[in-house]
Amino acid sequence: MAGLLEAKTALVLGVANRWSLAYAIAQAFRREGARLALTYQGERQKATVEELGAELGAELVLGCDVTQESELEGLAAALKEALPQLDCVVHSIAFANREDLSRPFVETSRSGYLLAQEVSSYSLVAVARTVAPLMRQGGSILTLTYLGATRVVPNYNVMGVAKAALEAAVRYLASDLGPSNIRVNAISAGPVKTASARGVKDFIKVLDAVAERAPLRRNTDPAEVADTAVFLASDLGRGVTGNIIFVDAGFQVMGL
Repeated sequence: MAGLLEAKTALVLGVANRWSLAYAIAQAFRREGARLALTYQGERQKATVEELGAELGAELVLGCDVTQESELEGLAAALKEALPQLDCVVHSIAFANREDLSRPFVETSRSGYLLAQEVSSYSLVAVARTVAPLMRQGGSILTLTYLGATRVVPNYNVMGVAKAALEAAVRYLASDLGPSNIRVNAISAGPVKTASARGVKDFIKVLDAVAERAPLRRNTDPAEVADTAVFLASDLGRGVTGNIIFVDAGFQVMGL
């Protein structure tokens, strides 16, 4: 089945490079016929994301720092002017200070905790509030989470707590936006070699453990995450909201 997103418009926040899950999702959306808009944070990322946007055939590449209300307002204004309708939004944004990922969780700084929560969790709420008025015919908002939200993963620390808040936000947003026919879900992807993942101490050990113990005896392919995102964004996922969908080679079912 091809063209699952034909005539749909998608906004993807968080494309950082060719190895990011957001990039894999944007590729899959384009493959299925979606019109694309991408965002970048700050001048440092601008050239890279503009280049990737050109490769993907994105119609818009816009700057947006999700911690700044003025930039979210500017994003909404630009989208409203350029696009007739917004059907899908992908939130692939997370950040924590490196030092808070390398020391015991109990030593997390107050400022580091608040920063991780603002960027990794609250930003979904802020983005949803910004884009919902543009999704006049309903649609899909999805974000990316990880098993560390519900289980202790070594060195994931403050990010795991932020992801737990993110998953709770998915459920509350699904309830709030459901009457507008806007679905809100999260994909819990297995560990993938992305630039952000390399900030987690001993990340290679996590990859090795998953490949050894997951039912499928391998790690997650970004294309698998992207195809699940296509499902959630398409009409095939029209009855799914408020859910955390695992794409992790089955690792989440395992005990010891």
